Amino acid sequence: MRKRKIRIAVLGGGTGLSTMLRGLKAHSDDITAIVAVTDDGGGTGILRREMSIPAVGDVRNCIQALANAEPAMQEMLGYRFREGSLAGQSLGNLLLAALYDTSPSFDLAVQKLSQVLAITGRVLPVTNENITLCARFSDGAVVRGETTITAHKRASNAVIDRITLEPAAPAPLPAALDAIAAADLIVLGPGSLYTSVLTTLLTPGVAEAIHASSAVKVYVMNVMTQDGETEGYTAAHHVRALTRQCGAGLFRYVLANSRPIPAEVAERYRPENAAPIVTDGGELRAMGVETVFAPVAAWQNGLVRHDPAALAAALIELYDEKAATRVRGDRP
Repeated sequence: MRKRKIRIAVLGGGTGLSTMLRGLKAHSDDITAIVAVTDDGGGTGILRREMSIPAVGDVRNCIQALANAEPAMQEMLGYRFREGSLAGQSLGNLLLAALYDTSPSFDLAVQKLSQVLAITGRVLPVTNENITLCARFSDGAVVRGETTITAHKRASNAVIDRITLEPAAPAPLPAALDAIAAADLIVLGPGSLYTSVLTTLLTPGVAEAIHASSAVKVYVMNVMTQDGETEGYTAAHHVRALTRQCGAGLFRYVLANSRPIPAEVAERYRPENAAPIVTDGGELRAMGVETVFAPVAAWQNGLVRHDPAALAAALIELYDEKAATRVRGDRP
């Protein structure tokens, strides 16, 4: 496939972001992934508590997705130890932690690992600071930490009203703001609404840079609702949450899945109170957002994910169609 000269900035975290990157790198060499660093679960959480390091897991996943290394190296980076004190820990996470321990800043550690793996584009943490995600719920509770937020949501069935960062104003990585300003295409998500997308956007200067950009700006809607975060949410709920915290006009387009999820696959998610997200294009249009539907979902072993190639192709097609009409500071 012939690559295009499109400058792409993507923001978020989780498996959704790394999945999309695997598809996008076939279309452009100028990709910047701006990644959330608030995850505090699993092996990443252990490293954060022991080393006071920003979350490494999502960053490492994005580096792997953009890597041009041999398959054996890819497999090694994703390897998780099974026994002993390292049980559950990823080798890639440990390598990134070691580079952090010998580097002046977290972004330089990320740069070193990226160079070793000869990645396509760049991976940048949204901030070098060791930040914590906080959430205020509809029941009045204020909860600190991603895993605690998810646990409270499941236990109380309260709704997340607002999220904040601690410290409240971590310094954004200047290179991340520069990448947003230079981008032709800005993509938010896919990924957890509150704990991947919004946590990145709330870093000071990030949402403002997106608002000021003349790029084609797209929010990739998740295929399924998420247990412990967005149960019962429609696409409109997602857009309202983003608008409430980042202001209207952050993006003009929502890319949503049009491929029906088989009933037997959807049934697999019922115990988690998760279901395919309902997207009403008319409702979103009333909110000033244009919906673009494409068959971007895939499933394997009962799990629903975005198809990397289909999602990337849909984004590039959307860009080609809309780029000619973009205007700096454009608002829906």
